[in-house]
Amino acid sequence: MDVILLERISRLGSVGDVVKVKNGFARNFLLPQKKALRATDDNKKVFEGKRAVLEKQNAETKAAAEKLAATMQNLSVSIIRQASEDGKLYGSVAARDVEVALAEAGHKVERRYIDLTTAIKSLGVYEAVVNLHPEVHVKVKVQVARNAEGLLAQELAAKADDVAEVEVEIAEEESEA
Repeated sequence: MDVILLERISRLGSVGDVVKVKNGFARNFLLPQKKALRATDDNKKVFEGKRAVLEKQNAETKAAAEKLAATMQNLSVSIIRQASEDGKLYGSVAARDVEVALAEAGHKVERRYIDLTTAIKSLGVYEAVVNLHPEVHVKVKVQVARNAEGLLAQELAAKADDVAEVEVEIAEEESEA
């Protein structure tokens, strides 16, 4: 089915693009969510009349997302979970848990915008991607520990790793010179 996109959709297209999608995707997602119109001659004329308004709305939402992304730069959230002696969690950490941790940090983000790159099933430091807009993404560090002391140990280990990386870079630069 051919549709006209009313907003930018990642991996599909931007505002005004006429794209061919599967019928179910159009009927069940794009059309009910008002993210697209069927690509008929009448709808193309209607879209051209609304094009400037839609592009302005998209620019406004992108600007708001960039503003929020600026406040979330280098953000780290902590989640405390029960785990076995070898560091395996009793359960797992899901996007819902990251959403709650972000809310506690003062950032209201819906769960559907949080993308965990890997399943979190053990203690450690992980990375989650928050998709605030199809063009705006923020990486958030998620620390999973058994207790507050474990969080401090993870932070100290991360700082030690950063210092070691800087020392290696300095040594490489000195050897080149």
